[in-house]
Amino acid sequence: MKFSCKTSDLLQALNLVSRAISNQQALPILGNVLINIEGKRCTLSATDLELSIITSFEANIENEGSITVPAKALLNFAQYNNDAEVLLETSEGTQLKCTSQQSKTVITGESAQEYPTITPIEKETSFTLKIGPLLDALHNVTFASAKTTLRPVLSGVYLRSEKGNLIFVSTDSYRLSEFAIPVESTGGDVSCIIPAKVLEELRSVLSANKKNETQKIKDTKEENNDIENNLPTVDIALSAQQIEIRTGDTILLSRLIEGKFPDYQQIIPKEKKTTVKLPTKDLTLIVKRMHYFAKEMNNNLTFHFSSKGVHITTPQTQIGQDEATMDVGVSGEDNKIALSSSYLLDFLSHTDDDEVELQLTDSMHPAVFHVQSRELFLHLIMPLRIQED
Repeated sequence: MKFSCKTSDLLQALNLVSRAISNQQALPILGNVLINIEGKRCTLSATDLELSIITSFEANIENEGSITVPAKALLNFAQYNNDAEVLLETSEGTQLKCTSQQSKTVITGESAQEYPTITPIEKETSFTLKIGPLLDALHNVTFASAKTTLRPVLSGVYLRSEKGNLIFVSTDSYRLSEFAIPVESTGGDVSCIIPAKVLEELRSVLSANKKNETQKIKDTKEENNDIENNLPTVDIALSAQQIEIRTGDTILLSRLIEGKFPDYQQIIPKEKKTTVKLPTKDLTLIVKRMHYFAKEMNNNLTFHFSSKGVHITTPQTQIGQDEATMDVGVSGEDNKIALSSSYLLDFLSHTDDDEVELQLTDSMHPAVFHVQSRELFLHLIMPLRIQED
């Protein structure tokens, strides 16, 4: 195997596939990246047996072949190399010689045959999404999933199709996010649970891809060109147990989470007795300040809604107490609810809107948040017990 390529192409590809490499590997070879040279392209692959990432780029190829080498070693060579081009070739079977104008590195690898086989899925359902709406969905949903796997279904994002929409849902049982993307067709009914960590990696890949493609379009098109419609799309295919996501020259393959997602719709309040629109920046500042005291008492913040506005208080703690008033219009009944300052900050940090709308039934039902720019989005936070003075 012998080929040369741009250092920047190699580095970008390594950064992408390395996302599939876990720090805790049961098999040492899973810390490797697989290099395959064929035709006019170099293909890099990595897997932790749950998530696999494959990407490719153009290269000048003298001899086809393949090898697997430690990802960190090859990344180290590419990352700290100022030369524009590099030459990679195998010697003595499992040695990879990495040469550039000012450097020469030899990395000990293994035969490509020793690397786990990454098998394409048997497609049962497939559909295409635009990068922009998909990034919005991932940004507004994945953060609400459970961070542990004690209940595996809650560590994923539930994806289902309904009435021309593709709906993303996540919950850790204390909060919930739902985001819908209108789609022309999903090629069949969709109902699956995707690991949230996989979608977080996808979000990073798509963000980098969108940034690179946007810059290319700006460099070659008129300034008033519709950038969003010229960005590459994302092709998604599903089988009974796997998902395949393709964007540009990159493929992500992952196992789906087995199990039944909770019937979350039954906890979304059917009526609203109080509605208030709150300025995001002011609310964030207040909650950040009050969180200092609230975290001493289970992050408890109590909201009082009346015709005078919104009054927010923390419980009395050993280090003190805090309160604030927001002069905003409240529609409907006087009401109150206790919410987690930590969950509020999580939600507020994921919205770019100047204003959020809070809908409330009473102190026993969840608070429901909406934002104007995302009509098909809602965020729900379960209530805490109100701390009486």
